[in-house]
Amino acid sequence: MSVIKFFGPPGTGKTYKLISRAKAHLRTGVPLNKIGYFAFTKKAAAEAKNRMPYDNKKLPYFQTLHSLAFHSLGLSEEMIMQPFHYEDLGKRLNIKVKFFTKQNEDDSFYLTCDNIYFQLINRAKNKDISIEEEYATNEYSREDIVWDILKTVNENLEVYKKKTNLIDFNDMVKNFISQKDKCPEFDVVIIDEAQDLSPIQWQMFDILKKKSKKMYLAGDDDQAIYAWAGADVDRFIKEPGVHKYLTQSKRIPRKVQEISKLPISRIIGLRQEKIYHPKKEEGLVQKIFDINKLNLHEGRWLILARTDYRLQDIKEFLFQKGIYFQIKKEKSFSVKLYNAVIDYTNWSRGVSLSVTKVKDIFDFLPYNIDKKFIENKTELIIDETGLKRNIKWFDIFTAKQQDKIYIRDMLSNGENLNEEARIRLSTIHAAKGGEEDNVIVILDNAKKIREAVQRSVKKRDEEHRVWYVAFTRAKKNLYLLRAKKERNGYQI
Repeated sequence: MSVIKFFGPPGTGKTYKLISRAKAHLRTGVPLNKIGYFAFTKKAAAEAKNRMPYDNKKLPYFQTLHSLAFHSLGLSEEMIMQPFHYEDLGKRLNIKVKFFTKQNEDDSFYLTCDNIYFQLINRAKNKDISIEEEYATNEYSREDIVWDILKTVNENLEVYKKKTNLIDFNDMVKNFISQKDKCPEFDVVIIDEAQDLSPIQWQMFDILKKKSKKMYLAGDDDQAIYAWAGADVDRFIKEPGVHKYLTQSKRIPRKVQEISKLPISRIIGLRQEKIYHPKKEEGLVQKIFDINKLNLHEGRWLILARTDYRLQDIKEFLFQKGIYFQIKKEKSFSVKLYNAVIDYTNWSRGVSLSVTKVKDIFDFLPYNIDKKFIENKTELIIDETGLKRNIKWFDIFTAKQQDKIYIRDMLSNGENLNEEARIRLSTIHAAKGGEEDNVIVILDNAKKIREAVQRSVKKRDEEHRVWYVAFTRAKKNLYLLRAKKERNGYQI
Protein backbone atom coordinates (compact mmCIF):
# COMPACT_ATOMS: atom_id res chain seq x y z
CA MET A 1 0.00 0.00 0.00
CA SER A 2 1.54 3.32 -1.08
CA VAL A 3 0.53 6.89 -0.34
CA ILE A 4 1.59 9.80 -2.54
CA LYS A 5 1.12 13.31 -1.17
CA PHE A 6 0.83 16.27 -3.50
CA PHE A 7 1.51 19.66 -1.95
CA GLY A 8 -0.14 22.26 -4.15
CA PRO A 9 0.31 25.99 -3.47
CA PRO A 10 -2.33 28.38 -4.91
CA GLY A 11 -2.96 28.01 -8.62
CA THR A 12 -0.56 25.12 -9.17
CA GLY A 13 -3.21 22.75 -10.49
CA LYS A 14 -3.92 20.21 -7.75
CA THR A 15 -7.24 19.15 -9.23
CA TYR A 16 -5.72 18.86 -12.70
CA LYS A 17 -2.96 16.63 -11.31
CA LEU A 18 -5.41 14.41 -9.43
CA ILE A 19 -7.73 14.02 -12.42
CA SER A 20 -4.67 13.14 -14.52
CA ARG A 21 -3.83 10.42 -12.02
CA ALA A 22 -7.37 9.05 -12.16
CA LYS A 23 -7.32 8.97 -15.97
CA ALA A 24 -3.91 7.28 -15.94
CA HIS A 25 -5.21 4.47 -13.74
CA LEU A 26 -8.22 4.03 -16.01
CA ARG A 27 -5.89 3.60 -18.95
CA THR A 28 -4.18 0.75 -17.10
CA GLY A 29 -7.50 -1.05 -16.76
CA VAL A 30 -8.75 0.04 -13.32
CA PRO A 31 -12.60 -0.03 -13.39
CA LEU A 32 -14.48 3.23 -12.76
CA ASN A 33 -16.15 1.81 -9.66
CA LYS A 34 -12.75 0.98 -8.18
CA ILE A 35 -11.60 4.60 -8.14
CA GLY A 36 -12.65 6.76 -5.20
CA TYR A 37 -12.21 10.50 -5.64
CA PHE A 38 -13.21 12.35 -2.47
CA ALA A 39 -13.40 16.13 -2.37
CA PHE A 40 -14.09 18.45 0.55
CA THR A 41 -17.20 20.14 -0.91
CA LYS A 42 -20.02 19.08 -3.21
CA LYS A 43 -18.92 21.73 -5.69
CA ALA A 44 -15.36 20.34 -5.84
CA ALA A 45 -16.67 16.79 -6.26
CA ALA A 46 -18.96 17.90 -9.10
CA GLU A 47 -16.07 19.71 -10.77
CA ALA A 48 -13.95 16.56 -10.60
CA LYS A 49 -16.76 14.55 -12.19
CA ASN A 50 -17.15 17.08 -14.97
CA ARG A 51 -13.47 16.87 -15.80
CA MET A 52 -13.71 13.13 -16.37
CA PRO A 53 -14.61 11.93 -19.91
CA TYR A 54 -17.50 9.83 -18.62
CA ASP A 55 -21.16 10.23 -17.74
CA ASN A 56 -21.55 11.20 -14.10
CA LYS A 57 -23.61 8.07 -13.41
CA LYS A 58 -20.56 5.98 -14.25
CA LEU A 59 -18.54 7.71 -11.51
CA PRO A 60 -20.24 6.47 -8.34
CA TYR A 61 -17.39 7.35 -6.00
CA PHE A 62 -16.56 10.89 -7.10
CA GLN A 63 -18.10 12.55 -4.04
CA THR A 64 -17.46 13.95 -0.58
CA LEU A 65 -16.44 11.77 2.33
CA HIS A 66 -19.79 12.51 3.92
CA SER A 67 -21.54 11.30 0.78
CA LEU A 68 -19.50 8.10 0.93
CA ALA A 69 -20.69 7.53 4.50
CA PHE A 70 -24.25 8.51 3.58
CA HIS A 71 -24.53 6.04 0.70
CA SER A 72 -22.52 3.25 2.30
CA LEU A 73 -24.85 3.28 5.31
CA GLY A 74 -27.99 3.43 3.15
CA LEU A 75 -29.23 6.68 4.68
CA SER A 76 -31.83 9.13 3.38
CA GLU A 77 -31.98 12.92 3.76
CA GLU A 78 -34.95 12.60 6.13
CA MET A 79 -32.61 10.94 8.63
CA ILE A 80 -30.15 13.87 8.79
CA MET A 81 -30.32 16.98 10.97
CA GLN A 82 -30.93 20.07 8.83
CA PRO A 83 -30.49 23.78 9.70
CA PHE A 84 -34.18 24.17 10.56
CA HIS A 85 -33.84 21.39 13.16
CA TYR A 86 -31.11 23.34 14.95
CA GLU A 87 -33.21 26.48 14.71
CA ASP A 88 -36.19 24.60 16.18
CA LEU A 89 -34.09 23.29 19.07
CA GLY A 90 -32.67 26.76 19.60
CA LYS A 91 -36.19 28.18 20.01
CA ARG A 92 -37.03 25.49 22.53
CA LEU A 93 -33.91 26.33 24.52
CA ASN A 94 -34.41 30.07 24.08
CA ILE A 95 -31.10 30.53 22.28
CA LYS A 96 -30.78 32.18 18.88
CA VAL A 97 -29.56 30.01 16.02
CA LYS A 98 -28.99 31.59 12.63
CA PHE A 99 -27.29 29.99 9.65
CA PHE A 100 -24.94 32.05 7.50
CA THR A 101 -25.83 30.13 4.34
CA LYS A 102 -28.21 27.40 3.42
CA GLN A 103 -26.70 24.09 2.46
CA ASN A 104 -25.63 24.09 -1.17
CA GLU A 105 -22.93 22.80 -3.47
CA ASP A 106 -20.29 24.74 -1.52
CA ASP A 107 -21.29 23.15 1.77
CA SER A 108 -18.26 21.77 3.57
CA PHE A 109 -20.49 20.00 6.11
CA TYR A 110 -19.16 22.11 8.92
CA LEU A 111 -21.98 23.63 10.92
CA THR A 112 -22.10 27.25 9.80
CA CYS A 113 -24.46 28.72 12.39
CA ASP A 114 -23.66 31.73 14.49
CA ASN A 115 -24.50 30.08 17.81
CA ILE A 116 -21.26 29.49 19.66
CA TYR A 117 -22.67 26.61 21.74
CA PHE A 118 -23.52 24.49 18.70
CA GLN A 119 -20.21 25.49 17.15
CA LEU A 120 -18.29 24.21 20.17
CA ILE A 121 -20.29 20.97 20.35
CA ASN A 122 -19.75 20.17 16.69
CA ARG A 123 -16.11 21.15 16.86
CA ALA A 124 -15.62 18.70 19.71
CA LYS A 125 -17.29 15.97 17.65
CA ASN A 126 -15.15 16.77 14.64
CA LYS A 127 -12.06 16.48 16.83
CA ASP A 128 -13.40 13.32 18.47
CA ILE A 129 -13.09 14.75 21.95
CA SER A 130 -15.60 15.59 24.70
CA ILE A 131 -17.19 18.99 25.08
CA GLU A 132 -15.33 19.25 28.39
CA GLU A 133 -12.00 18.89 26.60
CA GLU A 134 -12.97 21.38 23.92
CA TYR A 135 -14.26 23.84 26.50
CA ALA A 136 -10.97 23.53 28.38
CA THR A 137 -8.94 24.74 25.39
CA ASN A 138 -7.84 28.33 25.48
CA GLU A 139 -9.91 29.41 22.48
CA TYR A 140 -13.19 30.47 24.11
CA SER A 141 -14.11 33.44 26.22
CA ARG A 142 -15.82 32.46 29.46
CA GLU A 143 -18.01 35.50 28.96
CA ASP A 144 -19.36 34.04 25.72
CA ILE A 145 -19.79 30.43 26.86
CA VAL A 146 -21.20 29.41 30.23
CA TRP A 147 -20.43 25.80 31.12
CA ASP A 148 -23.86 25.02 32.58
CA ILE A 149 -25.60 26.34 29.46
CA LEU A 150 -23.22 24.41 27.21
CA LYS A 151 -23.91 21.21 29.09
CA THR A 152 -27.68 21.78 28.89
CA VAL A 153 -27.56 22.50 25.14
CA ASN A 154 -25.49 19.37 24.51
CA GLU A 155 -27.79 17.14 26.56
CA ASN A 156 -30.89 18.53 24.87
CA LEU A 157 -29.33 18.10 21.44
CA GLU A 158 -28.82 14.41 22.09
CA VAL A 159 -32.37 14.03 23.43
CA TYR A 160 -33.76 15.93 20.41
CA LYS A 161 -31.95 13.66 17.95
CA LYS A 162 -33.10 10.56 19.78
CA LYS A 163 -36.74 11.67 19.89
CA THR A 164 -36.78 12.70 16.23
CA ASN A 165 -34.69 9.69 15.16
CA LEU A 166 -32.16 11.97 13.48
CA ILE A 167 -28.38 12.01 13.22
CA ASP A 168 -26.05 14.87 12.37
CA PHE A 169 -23.19 14.89 9.89
CA ASN A 170 -20.67 13.91 12.53
CA ASP A 171 -22.84 11.01 13.69
CA MET A 172 -22.93 9.87 10.09
CA VAL A 173 -19.13 9.70 9.95
CA LYS A 174 -18.90 8.00 13.34
CA ASN A 175 -21.42 5.39 12.24
CA PHE A 176 -19.38 4.75 9.10
CA ILE A 177 -16.28 4.26 11.24
CA SER A 178 -18.04 1.82 13.55
CA GLN A 179 -19.42 -0.09 10.55
CA LYS A 180 -16.23 -0.05 8.51
CA ASP A 181 -17.10 -3.37 6.87
CA LYS A 182 -19.60 -1.40 4.76
CA CYS A 183 -16.80 0.63 3.19
CA PRO A 184 -16.26 -0.38 -0.47
CA GLU A 185 -12.89 -1.70 -1.60
CA PHE A 186 -10.89 0.41 -4.07
CA ASP A 187 -7.88 0.05 -6.29
CA VAL A 188 -7.22 3.79 -6.09
CA VAL A 189 -8.36 6.43 -3.59
CA ILE A 190 -7.79 10.15 -4.18
CA ILE A 191 -8.50 12.74 -1.47
CA ASP A 192 -8.36 16.42 -2.35
CA GLU A 193 -8.02 19.33 0.12
CA ALA A 194 -6.76 16.89 2.74
CA GLN A 195 -5.53 19.74 4.95
CA ASP A 196 -9.19 20.41 5.80
CA LEU A 197 -10.01 16.93 7.13
CA SER A 198 -11.07 16.70 10.75
CA PRO A 199 -9.86 13.93 13.11
CA ILE A 200 -12.98 11.84 12.52
CA GLN A 201 -12.56 12.25 8.77
CA TRP A 202 -8.97 11.10 9.18
CA GLN A 203 -10.41 7.98 10.79
CA MET A 204 -12.36 7.48 7.56
CA PHE A 205 -9.07 7.91 5.73
CA ASP A 206 -7.52 5.15 7.87
CA ILE A 207 -10.33 2.79 6.83
CA LEU A 208 -9.96 3.73 3.17
CA LYS A 209 -6.23 3.18 3.47
CA LYS A 210 -6.85 -0.44 4.44
CA LYS A 211 -9.47 -0.84 1.72
CA SER A 212 -7.37 0.42 -1.20
CA LYS A 213 -4.19 -0.48 -3.05
CA LYS A 214 -2.95 3.04 -3.77
CA MET A 215 -3.76 6.46 -2.32
CA TYR A 216 -3.19 10.04 -3.32
CA LEU A 217 -3.50 12.91 -0.87
CA ALA A 218 -3.46 16.48 -2.07
CA GLY A 219 -3.63 19.77 -0.26
CA ASP A 220 -1.77 22.79 1.04
CA ASP A 221 -1.26 23.25 4.76
CA ASP A 222 -0.80 26.99 4.17
CA GLN A 223 -4.45 27.12 3.06
CA ALA A 224 -5.79 25.21 6.08
CA ILE A 225 -8.42 27.67 7.33
CA TYR A 226 -10.98 25.35 8.92
CA ALA A 227 -9.24 24.70 12.22
CA TRP A 228 -12.10 26.64 13.83
CA ALA A 229 -14.32 23.69 12.91
CA GLY A 230 -11.88 20.99 13.90
CA ALA A 231 -9.71 20.48 10.81
CA ASP A 232 -6.43 18.73 11.67
CA VAL A 233 -3.75 20.24 9.46
CA ASP A 234 -0.93 18.67 11.50
CA ARG A 235 -2.17 15.20 10.59
CA PHE A 236 -1.96 16.09 6.91
CA ILE A 237 1.62 17.28 7.30
CA LYS A 238 2.68 14.27 9.37
CA GLU A 239 0.90 11.58 7.35
CA PRO A 240 3.60 9.26 5.90
CA GLY A 241 3.90 9.21 2.15
CA VAL A 242 6.00 10.07 -0.85
CA HIS A 243 6.10 13.86 -1.09
CA LYS A 244 5.59 15.54 -4.45
CA TYR A 245 5.40 19.29 -4.98
CA LEU A 246 3.52 21.26 -7.62
CA THR A 247 5.84 24.13 -8.38
CA GLN A 248 4.32 26.37 -11.06
CA SER A 249 1.38 28.63 -10.32
CA LYS A 250 -0.80 29.71 -13.21
CA ARG A 251 -2.61 32.24 -11.02
CA ILE A 252 -0.20 34.20 -8.86
CA PRO A 253 1.89 37.08 -10.29
CA ARG A 254 5.26 37.84 -8.72
CA LYS A 255 4.32 40.79 -6.50
CA VAL A 256 1.27 39.01 -5.12
CA GLN A 257 3.42 36.01 -4.27
CA GLU A 258 5.91 38.25 -2.46
CA ILE A 259 3.30 39.87 -0.20
CA SER A 260 1.62 36.51 0.46
CA LYS A 261 4.86 35.18 1.96
CA LEU A 262 4.44 37.55 4.92
CA PRO A 263 1.45 35.82 6.63
CA ILE A 264 2.83 32.30 6.29
CA SER A 265 6.27 33.42 7.51
CA ARG A 266 4.56 34.24 10.83
CA ILE A 267 3.30 30.68 11.39
CA ILE A 268 4.86 29.28 14.57
CA GLY A 269 3.48 25.75 14.52
CA LEU A 270 4.04 22.87 12.15
CA ARG A 271 4.37 23.86 8.49
CA GLN A 272 5.58 22.13 5.34
CA GLU A 273 8.11 24.24 3.47
CA LYS A 274 7.20 24.63 -0.21
CA ILE A 275 8.71 26.46 -3.14
CA TYR A 276 6.65 27.42 -6.16
CA HIS A 277 7.16 29.78 -9.08
CA PRO A 278 4.79 32.66 -9.85
CA LYS A 279 3.55 33.64 -13.30
CA LYS A 280 5.80 35.79 -15.49
CA GLU A 281 3.55 38.80 -14.91
CA GLU A 282 4.63 41.29 -12.26
CA GLY A 283 1.14 42.09 -11.04
CA LEU A 284 0.33 44.91 -8.64
CA VAL A 285 0.06 45.11 -4.87
CA GLN A 286 -1.16 48.39 -3.44
CA LYS A 287 -2.27 49.47 0.00
CA ILE A 288 -5.26 51.82 -0.22
CA PHE A 289 -7.06 53.98 2.30
CA ASP A 290 -10.27 54.65 0.36
CA ILE A 291 -12.09 52.23 -1.95
CA ASN A 292 -13.55 55.26 -3.72
CA LYS A 293 -10.14 55.81 -5.33
CA LEU A 294 -10.56 52.63 -7.41
CA ASN A 295 -12.49 52.52 -10.67
CA LEU A 296 -14.98 49.75 -9.97
CA HIS A 297 -17.03 50.58 -13.06
CA GLU A 298 -14.65 48.50 -15.16
CA GLY A 299 -13.04 45.08 -14.84
CA ARG A 300 -13.77 42.08 -12.66
CA TRP A 301 -13.41 42.34 -8.90
CA LEU A 302 -13.49 40.14 -5.82
CA ILE A 303 -13.88 42.03 -2.54
CA LEU A 304 -12.97 40.00 0.55
CA ALA A 305 -13.57 40.61 4.23
CA ARG A 306 -12.81 38.55 7.30
CA THR A 307 -16.45 38.71 8.43
CA ASP A 308 -19.85 39.44 6.88
CA TYR A 309 -20.20 42.53 9.04
CA ARG A 310 -17.35 44.40 7.33
CA LEU A 311 -18.94 43.83 3.93
CA GLN A 312 -21.95 45.96 4.89
CA ASP A 313 -20.08 49.24 4.32
CA ILE A 314 -18.93 48.03 0.92
CA LYS A 315 -22.47 47.05 -0.04
CA GLU A 316 -23.73 50.51 0.86
CA PHE A 317 -20.90 52.13 -1.12
CA LEU A 318 -21.73 50.08 -4.22
CA PHE A 319 -25.43 50.88 -3.86
CA GLN A 320 -24.66 54.59 -3.78
CA LYS A 321 -22.45 54.30 -6.87
CA GLY A 322 -25.03 52.31 -8.82
CA ILE A 323 -22.68 49.36 -9.25
CA TYR A 324 -24.05 45.86 -9.72
CA PHE A 325 -22.57 43.14 -7.49
CA GLN A 326 -23.27 39.71 -6.11
CA ILE A 327 -22.83 38.33 -2.62
CA LYS A 328 -23.27 34.63 -1.82
CA LYS A 329 -24.43 34.16 -5.43
CA GLU A 330 -27.35 36.53 -4.89
CA LYS A 331 -27.78 39.59 -7.10
CA SER A 332 -27.70 42.98 -5.42
CA PHE A 333 -31.13 44.02 -6.66
CA SER A 334 -34.69 42.69 -6.88
CA VAL A 335 -34.80 40.58 -10.03
CA LYS A 336 -38.60 40.81 -10.03
CA LEU A 337 -38.50 44.60 -9.98
CA TYR A 338 -35.85 44.72 -12.71
CA ASN A 339 -37.85 42.40 -14.97
CA ALA A 340 -40.93 44.56 -14.45
CA VAL A 341 -38.92 47.66 -15.38
CA ILE A 342 -37.73 46.07 -18.63
CA ASP A 343 -41.19 44.75 -19.52
CA TYR A 344 -42.88 48.06 -18.72
CA THR A 345 -40.33 49.93 -20.82
CA ASN A 346 -40.97 47.55 -23.71
CA TRP A 347 -44.76 48.01 -23.30
CA SER A 348 -44.38 51.80 -23.34
CA ARG A 349 -42.63 51.41 -26.71
CA GLY A 350 -45.53 49.43 -28.13
CA VAL A 351 -44.45 45.86 -27.45
CA SER A 352 -47.22 43.38 -26.54
CA LEU A 353 -46.70 41.48 -23.30
CA SER A 354 -47.81 38.09 -22.01
CA VAL A 355 -50.40 37.90 -19.25
CA THR A 356 -47.73 36.78 -16.80
CA LYS A 357 -45.55 39.81 -17.53
CA VAL A 358 -48.53 42.14 -17.28
CA LYS A 359 -49.45 40.76 -13.88
CA ASP A 360 -45.86 41.16 -12.69
CA ILE A 361 -45.97 44.83 -13.73
CA PHE A 362 -49.26 45.28 -11.87
CA ASP A 363 -47.44 44.39 -8.63
CA PHE A 364 -45.56 47.69 -8.92
CA LEU A 365 -48.40 49.96 -10.11
CA PRO A 366 -50.56 52.16 -7.86
CA TYR A 367 -53.94 50.75 -6.84
CA ASN A 368 -55.81 53.60 -8.53
CA ILE A 369 -54.55 52.63 -11.98
CA ASP A 370 -57.23 51.01 -14.14
CA LYS A 371 -55.80 47.53 -14.80
CA LYS A 372 -57.59 45.63 -17.56
CA PHE A 373 -56.84 43.19 -20.34
CA ILE A 374 -57.99 43.50 -23.94
CA GLU A 375 -59.68 40.47 -25.46
CA ASN A 376 -56.51 38.68 -26.59
CA LYS A 377 -55.15 39.13 -23.05
CA THR A 378 -51.65 39.97 -24.18
CA GLU A 379 -51.47 43.71 -23.65
CA LEU A 380 -52.36 46.31 -21.03
CA ILE A 381 -55.36 48.45 -21.95
CA ILE A 382 -55.44 51.79 -20.17
CA ASP A 383 -58.25 54.33 -20.48
CA GLU A 384 -57.74 58.08 -20.47
CA THR A 385 -57.92 58.28 -16.69
CA GLY A 386 -55.37 55.52 -16.23
CA LEU A 387 -51.79 54.88 -17.20
CA LYS A 388 -50.29 56.49 -20.29
CA ARG A 389 -47.48 54.92 -22.31
CA ASN A 390 -45.39 58.07 -22.03
CA ILE A 391 -45.16 57.85 -18.24
CA LYS A 392 -41.73 56.58 -17.22
CA TRP A 393 -41.52 53.53 -14.97
CA PHE A 394 -39.51 55.49 -12.42
CA ASP A 395 -42.35 57.96 -11.96
CA ILE A 396 -45.17 55.43 -11.62
CA PHE A 397 -43.70 52.32 -9.95
CA THR A 398 -44.50 51.98 -6.25
CA ALA A 399 -41.30 50.13 -5.26
CA LYS A 400 -39.04 51.63 -2.62
CA GLN A 401 -37.40 54.80 -3.86
CA GLN A 402 -33.89 53.55 -3.03
CA ASP A 403 -34.48 50.36 -5.04
CA LYS A 404 -35.73 52.34 -8.03
CA ILE A 405 -32.76 54.72 -7.86
CA TYR A 406 -30.33 51.80 -7.66
CA ILE A 407 -31.74 50.06 -10.75
CA ARG A 408 -31.93 53.33 -12.66
CA ASP A 409 -28.31 54.16 -11.82
CA MET A 410 -27.06 50.69 -12.75
CA LEU A 411 -28.80 50.87 -16.11
CA SER A 412 -27.36 54.35 -16.67
CA ASN A 413 -23.91 52.99 -15.88
CA GLY A 414 -24.29 50.34 -18.55
CA GLU A 415 -24.34 47.39 -16.14
CA ASN A 416 -25.54 44.15 -17.70
CA LEU A 417 -27.97 42.92 -15.08
CA ASN A 418 -28.83 39.74 -16.97
CA GLU A 419 -25.36 38.31 -16.53
CA GLU A 420 -23.32 37.45 -13.46
CA ALA A 421 -21.92 40.52 -11.78
CA ARG A 422 -18.40 41.75 -12.48
CA ILE A 423 -18.04 42.35 -8.76
CA ARG A 424 -18.39 39.70 -6.08
CA LEU A 425 -18.37 40.23 -2.33
CA SER A 426 -17.38 37.38 -0.05
CA THR A 427 -15.90 36.42 3.25
CA ILE A 428 -12.42 34.96 2.92
CA HIS A 429 -13.59 31.50 3.96
CA ALA A 430 -16.35 31.44 1.36
CA ALA A 431 -13.92 32.50 -1.38
CA LYS A 432 -11.44 29.68 -0.78
CA GLY A 433 -10.72 28.09 -4.13
CA GLY A 434 -11.87 31.19 -6.00
CA GLU A 435 -9.83 33.75 -7.91
CA GLU A 436 -10.25 37.03 -9.77
CA ASP A 437 -8.25 39.55 -11.81
CA ASN A 438 -8.63 42.29 -9.21
CA VAL A 439 -8.92 41.50 -5.51
CA ILE A 440 -9.60 43.92 -2.67
CA VAL A 441 -8.85 42.57 0.79
CA ILE A 442 -10.36 44.52 3.68
CA LEU A 443 -7.82 44.28 6.51
CA ASP A 444 -10.29 44.86 9.36
CA ASN A 445 -10.56 42.08 11.92
CA ALA A 446 -13.39 41.42 14.38
CA LYS A 447 -12.85 41.95 18.08
CA LYS A 448 -13.67 38.33 18.96
CA ILE A 449 -11.15 37.07 16.44
CA ARG A 450 -8.45 39.40 17.79
CA GLU A 451 -9.16 38.20 21.31
CA ALA A 452 -9.10 34.53 20.27
CA VAL A 453 -5.76 35.07 18.56
CA GLN A 454 -4.34 36.45 21.78
CA ARG A 455 -5.47 33.39 23.72
CA SER A 456 -4.21 30.69 21.35
CA VAL A 457 -1.08 30.17 19.24
CA LYS A 458 -2.96 27.69 17.04
CA LYS A 459 -5.65 30.28 16.43
CA ARG A 460 -2.96 32.79 15.56
CA ASP A 461 -1.44 30.40 13.02
CA GLU A 462 -4.85 29.75 11.51
CA GLU A 463 -5.40 33.49 11.18
CA HIS A 464 -2.17 33.91 9.23
CA ARG A 465 -3.35 31.17 6.87
CA VAL A 466 -6.69 32.92 6.41
CA TRP A 467 -4.99 36.09 5.19
CA TYR A 468 -2.63 34.06 3.00
CA VAL A 469 -5.68 32.55 1.30
CA ALA A 470 -7.14 36.04 0.84
CA PHE A 471 -4.03 37.49 -0.78
CA THR A 472 -3.55 34.55 -3.13
CA ARG A 473 -6.97 34.94 -4.80
CA ALA A 474 -5.53 37.72 -6.98
CA LYS A 475 -4.63 36.89 -10.59
CA LYS A 476 -3.41 40.39 -11.49
CA ASN A 477 -3.92 43.15 -8.95
CA LEU A 478 -4.19 43.01 -5.16
CA TYR A 479 -5.47 45.99 -3.19
CA LEU A 480 -5.19 46.00 0.60
CA LEU A 481 -7.82 48.26 2.15
CA ARG A 482 -6.64 49.69 5.46
CA ALA A 483 -8.70 48.91 8.55
CA LYS A 484 -10.86 51.70 9.94
CA LYS A 485 -8.64 51.59 13.00
CA GLU A 486 -5.15 50.47 12.03
CA ARG A 487 -4.56 48.63 15.29
CA ASN A 488 -7.70 46.50 14.67
CA GLY A 489 -6.59 45.28 11.27
CA TYR A 490 -4.26 42.55 10.09
CA GLN A 491 -0.81 44.09 10.10
CA ILE A 492 1.05 44.29 6.79
